[in-house]
Amino acid sequence: MTDSNDNNVMAHDLLIELGTEELPPKALKSLAKAFTSGVVNGLNDAKLSMGDVQTFATPRRLAILIKSVASQQADQHIERKGPAAKAALDKDGNPSRAILGFAKSCGVDYQELDKIQTDKGEWFVFKQTKIGQKTTALIEAIVATALENLPTPKRMRWGDNDVEFVRPAKWLLALFGSDIIDMQVMGLTAGRTTRGHRFHQQGNLTIDTPSDYEAALLKAHVVADFTKRRNRVQQFALEIAQELGGQVIINPDLLDEVTALVEWPVAVSGSYDEEFLDVPKECLISTMEEHQKYFAVVDQHGVLLPYFITTSNIVSKDPNVVREGNERVIRPRFSDAAFFWQQDRKHPLSTHIEATKKIIFQQQLGTLFEKTERVAQLTAEIAQQTDSDVTEASRAATLSKCDLMTNMVNEFPKLQGIMGRYYALHDGETENVAYALEQQYQPRYAGDSLPEKHCGLILSLADKLDTLMGIFAIGQKPTGTKDPFALRRAALGVLRIIIEKELDLDIKQLLTFAATSLSEKVDAQPHVNATFDYILERLHAYYRDQGIAADIIDAVAKLKPSRPLDFNQRVHAVASFRELDEASALAAANKRISNILKKLKNAAPETIDETLFSEDAEKALFAAVTRQRAIVLPLFRQGDYEIALTSLAQLRDPVDTFFDNVMVMTDDEAIKNNRLALLNQLRNTFIEVADLSVLQ
Repeated sequence: MTDSNDNNVMAHDLLIELGTEELPPKALKSLAKAFTSGVVNGLNDAKLSMGDVQTFATPRRLAILIKSVASQQADQHIERKGPAAKAALDKDGNPSRAILGFAKSCGVDYQELDKIQTDKGEWFVFKQTKIGQKTTALIEAIVATALENLPTPKRMRWGDNDVEFVRPAKWLLALFGSDIIDMQVMGLTAGRTTRGHRFHQQGNLTIDTPSDYEAALLKAHVVADFTKRRNRVQQFALEIAQELGGQVIINPDLLDEVTALVEWPVAVSGSYDEEFLDVPKECLISTMEEHQKYFAVVDQHGVLLPYFITTSNIVSKDPNVVREGNERVIRPRFSDAAFFWQQDRKHPLSTHIEATKKIIFQQQLGTLFEKTERVAQLTAEIAQQTDSDVTEASRAATLSKCDLMTNMVNEFPKLQGIMGRYYALHDGETENVAYALEQQYQPRYAGDSLPEKHCGLILSLADKLDTLMGIFAIGQKPTGTKDPFALRRAALGVLRIIIEKELDLDIKQLLTFAATSLSEKVDAQPHVNATFDYILERLHAYYRDQGIAADIIDAVAKLKPSRPLDFNQRVHAVASFRELDEASALAAANKRISNILKKLKNAAPETIDETLFSEDAEKALFAAVTRQRAIVLPLFRQGDYEIALTSLAQLRDPVDTFFDNVMVMTDDEAIKNNRLALLNQLRNTFIEVADLSVLQ
């Protein structure tokens, strides 16, 4: 047993800053978050109390400011109970192996142990007071561990030391209150100096106390707080776009990256030749965002305007020079995009089919062409099941990977599908086919929109199911954090499309079809169930985001319905049922019945003989169950689960009365089996919807 004693210790603000060469911009947010978590967790593990926490992150620093950190750990009073005195010593007073072993584990001689008297006799105990360490003595190890555990990209060495980090470390600031912490990390000795903006501030800055830190850096042209700096970048871009008579497109990922590239954001606008607006706007936007880190500007209708907004890291004496420099850089980029656009349209998409025969999708699963053929077969099957146009769906599947062979997509991979739509429309393909080429990749991420065109829905489903079935068949299902084929996203996409677009499709049946199509490459049939189970597991995340309790999902999942739309109806029916007053009692009854039936050596009896009922309670329950089954079985067949469960709630009273008054496991074998058959029928009635015994 361990008790802590509050030493009435002082508390001070803690400031840690590691200065570096420019950190990877795409990793800065995650590095800062992980560093803060590491330090905070270290303090918590050391049982040091603290106040508010503030994180700072710029291209050249990771820092954390924690208010009111206890200056010392509380003393810990340790008391460990050992063997009883009568078992610890023999009649001659010699120690037993038990007491010697206990003393050794405590690091003392057995004669140094104390004794306590309890109502069960006398016992040996080990008592110790562990004096709390000073916080300043613990910080070095805490910070070093936090930095060591950062999720960094490839680490590097610098100078002639063995220290490794994502970028060379340049300075270390560590203050506890107004005092420097005596510590060394990353080969650096801690001090009270930091550095301001690389160009706008010369020399080091001295920080007297942690609370001075943010303001001192602000005067030195460094907005140290990532969120505040992000807001500045965004606000400046909004203001300039308004001055240009348009609206800025703010891509959140780009906003984060730009924020991670600058310490003192200064927005500058530029323009480009209007002739480039003949190129699809997605191409121009991709060029601006991916290559130049510019924000694009559109009018109120979303039409691209010939302007861009860039964010500089310095206040220029002549902003026009900065503007002109950026305009010179963007022109050749746009010229390349215009050239690709012109060249790609000289050949119909269908001419690229041959090229897909040379591109490997996956070594064991064959080429892109072979995948396309499988997807076309599955697309036709889904189209037939949903009464859709099979010809259009098959055509979309045939062309689905052709744009991957174009110059534009080769240069801008993120435009896959989008360029397929443009080129298909240029070739005279129907809108359904053209838009399906783009929508096959939806949803691309959590919360992304679903395909709008029915042809796109079908192609998206077929493509994802083929990938899922194929990758599982070759034994490369996701493990831990590794998911190279994005199967989690694909599985969730399949579920969202079927449920939210209300497609009455059987996933297991479609996986079986996909497995058959894969037969020339791999024997996939033995993996259908595992793939189906994997997809079904994703429903937990899907419904958790909707606030539906895990046990409700488990109750339905126990039955493994293979139609997600049906699964969805059951889940919402059980969720509604759970709100009823009768739900708790009936769930408990189902659990009780389940436990009774599990204990049977053989299968539960199914035949009910009404003449064997002798108790009023069992007669009443039989009558109530019979009456309810006549009502709910037709409802089950129609999928009206919520209405059915609401009706079944009327069984609460006869079920409670039955268990209060009837002995199920009676000595009379015939009567016992008859009662078991009644309970079995009751359970089977509920289990038409879900296994309510799972509900908590």
